[in-house]
Amino acid sequence: MVELAGIIILGILAQWVAWRLKIPAILPLILIGLLVGPIAAEFLSENGEKWIEPTWNGEAGLFAGDSLFYFVSLAISIILFEGGLTLKISEINNVGPAISKLITLGSMVTFFGAAVAAHFTFDLSWEISFLFSSLIIVTGPTVITPILRNIPLRKDLSAVLKWEGILIDPIGALVAVLVFEFISVDAGGEFTKTAFIEFIKIILFGVTFGFTFAHGLNFLISRKWIPHYLLNVFALSCVLGVFVLSDIFAHESGLLAVVVMGMVMGNMKSDYLKELLYFKESLSVLLISILFIVLAANIDMEDLYLIYSWKTEVLFAIVIFIIRPLGVLLSTYKSSLSLREKLFVSWVGPRGIVAAGIASLFGTKLASDGVPGAEYITPLVFAVVLTTVLLNATTARYVAKLLGVFLNKSEGILIVGASEFPRIIGDYLNKNNRHVVLIDSNASNIKAAQELGLEAFTANIYSDAILNNIELSDVGYLMALTGSSDINKFAITKFGKQFGENGAFRLITAEEVEDPDNSPVHGLFSNTDDFASVSKVIEKYPNIMEIGLKDEGHYKELIDQARDTKNSIPLFLKGQDGDLEIISSNDRDISKLNGRTHLVYIGAPLNETVN
Repeated sequence: MVELAGIIILGILAQWVAWRLKIPAILPLILIGLLVGPIAAEFLSENGEKWIEPTWNGEAGLFAGDSLFYFVSLAISIILFEGGLTLKISEINNVGPAISKLITLGSMVTFFGAAVAAHFTFDLSWEISFLFSSLIIVTGPTVITPILRNIPLRKDLSAVLKWEGILIDPIGALVAVLVFEFISVDAGGEFTKTAFIEFIKIILFGVTFGFTFAHGLNFLISRKWIPHYLLNVFALSCVLGVFVLSDIFAHESGLLAVVVMGMVMGNMKSDYLKELLYFKESLSVLLISILFIVLAANIDMEDLYLIYSWKTEVLFAIVIFIIRPLGVLLSTYKSSLSLREKLFVSWVGPRGIVAAGIASLFGTKLASDGVPGAEYITPLVFAVVLTTVLLNATTARYVAKLLGVFLNKSEGILIVGASEFPRIIGDYLNKNNRHVVLIDSNASNIKAAQELGLEAFTANIYSDAILNNIELSDVGYLMALTGSSDINKFAITKFGKQFGENGAFRLITAEEVEDPDNSPVHGLFSNTDDFASVSKVIEKYPNIMEIGLKDEGHYKELIDQARDTKNSIPLFLKGQDGDLEIISSNDRDISKLNGRTHLVYIGAPLNETVN
């Protein structure tokens, strides 16, 4: 009981430490697992026992016999199902050629290149070498996001890294599953007709069960045959049921079935999908926390001594400094990325949770079946994960600066709210070559923004998920433009430091309108206009206008005219080179135009005549 509670507590503690230090959670999880497992047994325990003893095919510890294998299998099935849910066919069609090639051509370079390197470096069989190479194809958003979210990058560059991680996760897992299944049906090492038939059966049953049950579950939910309070747990039981049932019909086909099931459901237009994904994400955090402490603790020092050799350094050097850059450079040939950006993508390739989890599952299973060389899989992949995550987490920021892809000033703008007024503002900024992102909890508002060609996504302002969005890494301005003063204030408080390094602003409240001389520091545009008055103005005058400025006196007169008539609202000051400065509601210093030549406003046309 103490060990089980300790694993959960240590796992959540590791997740918290990762959040505080802004590093991938897999790093402290595996380090804690190694500490309470093989390191404790070798150096810290007087009797040579592990502090946490998972065991494999043993009678002692938390998981006696094959129970650890069953737990890992079920946990990995849930994690892979969640990975499948994130894979959208539309995203594959719409992403740039560079991303498409990275997950195809780049994966092939890693698959064949790493297999050749492992075969000749450690003298492993070709089957085991290809299993190793298939496991290190994946990167994954869970390791990319913490590394990059605090590195300001150009939007296209961060998008390449983000979508590569999302798309390649289930694809790499699928390749690893197929390679493992091919080895497992031919464990004797000699290809036979029976082995080929079994391999085809695994693919057939895995794909069929995954596709069929995905549509079946969607049918039950869409017909409202499942009560809402049972929706998430019912879906969870279906995933586990499909995994087990498929495995009964064709041994080792369960993982393939849940990956396919997740991919199919992820591409269905269903209202429940987002809620299901949130639940699976929360469950995956708990499973990952438990899983990787257990898996790392289950490693013995003998396994680590296997790779304690110069051969490991050679293999890792080939993977990191030759294979990854080669795959990236071939995949991004003739793309819009500059050479410096290609080199940065080549450097940032940390392996993730899926790689480590499946490696432990497959490596241990094949080793117990007596497959030669299988004992190298788990320690090698774990070492690759630790090395790449640690290397990228500590150097990515410095490499970005060295290569000149680090944005010294974040010019992107995050707009909280996507109703008509924020959409008008966002459209204007977008047409003036500013990176604009709108977020709103109202799906119809987001759809309207996207129809204007704006980058917008549905988000809950009270969720931490916004902080993990890599594509917001170049955002330096925050504008809260919702109709709720509480939400606007919360947005400034919670996200002002993260996304408002150059300025965080919000509309003033109805109470603050009554005292315009004491407008708040974060007040936006006008000290006499809240959301209600702004809405009245754009109802009559929904277009943004510009007026040339003659001098400082002219600027002051226009501002006073706009605020006195209450039919126009000043928004920005625009310079000759197109740069924009947001007008604050409490701006008392109106004597410094700093070379700005136009006043940007919305509302009734202003009189250009200077009195």
